Amino acid sequence: MKVTYQNPGFDYSIESILLFQTDDETPFWSDSLLYFYPQIDKNILAQKDDLGKKQYITEVLSPIYKEICPELSEKAFAYNNHYSKYQNQINEAFSDAFDIDVSCIFNDLTGNICMNPVCPRFLREHSFDVFYKNSEKGALGMSLHEMVHYVWFHVWNMLFHDSYDEYERPSLKWILSEMVVESIMSDPRLSSINPYFPREGGGCIYPYFQNMIIDDRCILDTLYSLYQKNDISNFMKQAYEYCTEHEAAIRKHIKQEEG
Repeated sequence: MKVTYQNPGFDYSIESILLFQTDDETPFWSDSLLYFYPQIDKNILAQKDDLGKKQYITEVLSPIYKEICPELSEKAFAYNNHYSKYQNQINEAFSDAFDIDVSCIFNDLTGNICMNPVCPRFLREHSFDVFYKNSEKGALGMSLHEMVHYVWFHVWNMLFHDSYDEYERPSLKWILSEMVVESIMSDPRLSSINPYFPREGGGCIYPYFQNMIIDDRCILDTLYSLYQKNDISNFMKQAYEYCTEHEAAIRKHIKQEEG
C-alpha cells in the first residue's frame, strides 16, 4: 500500500464539507465545522438551502483558504516524506493482520489535504480526506485508520461477495468496520506510529464506541478478544454475528451519542 498526499484545491474542500451539512445530519458530524471555523454563523447557515449553504460557506472560507494555501503545499511534502519512512513497516503489519500481501494492492491511495474537519473516505475512488491542521504524525495516524477500511473491505468482499454499497454509513457493516480499527491498530508496528491510538489519549476511533457497553462489557474489548483468538476470516464472521445479535443496542447508543 502507498498513500500520496495532495492539495486538491478549494472547490474540493467545499464539496467535502457539504457532505456533512445536510438538513438531516446529526450535530456530531455537522458541528465540527463551526468549532474549527467560528467565522461561520450557525443561525445563518441553518436558514440556507443546499445552494445557499454552499454559497455562504464558500464566501466565509475563501479568504481563509487563500491564507493557508502555501501551508497546504508544505503539508503535502511533509506528509509524503513522513509516510515514506514507515511504508514497509505499515505493509508488513497490514499483511500479517489480514493474511494477505498488501504490498501489491492499494498503491494508488490518495490523501486529499483539505479544510473539512470531518475526513470521509471513498472506497471506490481509493481516496480519503485529511484535515490540514494535522501534523505529519497526526496525518499518518488518520491515514492508518482509513487504510484499515480499504484492506478490511477488500478481504471482507472476497469472503462474503456482497456489494460495496453496503459498506457506507449507517450500515452495520460500516459500524463494525469503524470499531475494528482499534483491534487492527494494536500491532506495535502500527500503534507506535499512530499518535491517536491509546484509548486514554483520545483513541483512533469515534469516541462513542469507547463507552459502548454491551453485555456489561465495552464492545471494543469484546471485539479485541475475538480478534486475538481467530484468523481474520473467522474474526470477521464472529464479530459481525455478535454485532447483528446486538444491533438494536448498538444503534440506540450511537443515536444517543450523536445527538
